[in-house]
Amino acid sequence: MHTPPVVSPQAWETARQQLLVKEKALTRARDALAAERRRMPWMAVEQTYTFEGPAGKIGLPGLFDGRRQLIVYRAFFEPGVFGWPDHACRGCSMVADQVAHLAHLNARDTTLVFVSRAPQADIARLKARMGWEIPWFTLTDGFDADFGVDEWHGTNVFYRDGDRVFRTYFLNNRGDEQMGSTWNYLDITPLGRQEVWEDSPEGYPQTPAYKWWNWHDSYVPGAPPDKKWIEVSDAGEAAFRNQQEDSEP
Repeated sequence: MHTPPVVSPQAWETARQQLLVKEKALTRARDALAAERRRMPWMAVEQTYTFEGPAGKIGLPGLFDGRRQLIVYRAFFEPGVFGWPDHACRGCSMVADQVAHLAHLNARDTTLVFVSRAPQADIARLKARMGWEIPWFTLTDGFDADFGVDEWHGTNVFYRDGDRVFRTYFLNNRGDEQMGSTWNYLDITPLGRQEVWEDSPEGYPQTPAYKWWNWHDSYVPGAPPDKKWIEVSDAGEAAFRNQQEDSEP
């Protein structure tokens, strides 16, 4: 194996700083792309779809679980899939293994669910075996074909306004590789991370960054941010700004 050269600490830091310029440019480009994504047109979902869940049949609006945003990943777990009936598809299982704690998405008015054609009894058994907590529903109609995930995996994003549901985004193929992080999921939603630094259309919900963050077992719906945490995060932000100012020529 032909490895890179071994250099001094000073040379290594120089190389890191050179690469950091490109990495920051990539971050800014990613943020700009997310801002453009938030301005994509929406498509009204006019047809009725039915899923089977642990509590019985449920429609697409019900998958939102009372929230405004819904992310639906089509996972392959059904007869004919490699690994059936003991396992879901290896790739889809890797996606499930990477999903962060859902409380953070829920705190941003967002629900994530998986859907497959496997019966609920098999899904419950698989989730218990693999330790997955993701809500997972059974497809019963043409939802997968209608939304581009009939013969392949994919992630659809929806927004609910009262009883009306809109499709706002879709990704598949290598686009699914990046999913799992709370931030990446929020970046594909129509409302984004809902933080004040984001470039979002006028009137979109936004709160200060850091302030809404919490331990996953401590979110209380509708409760204001913890006062002590606001003090801590304010102090951290001030220290960061001072550090940046001191480093400027």
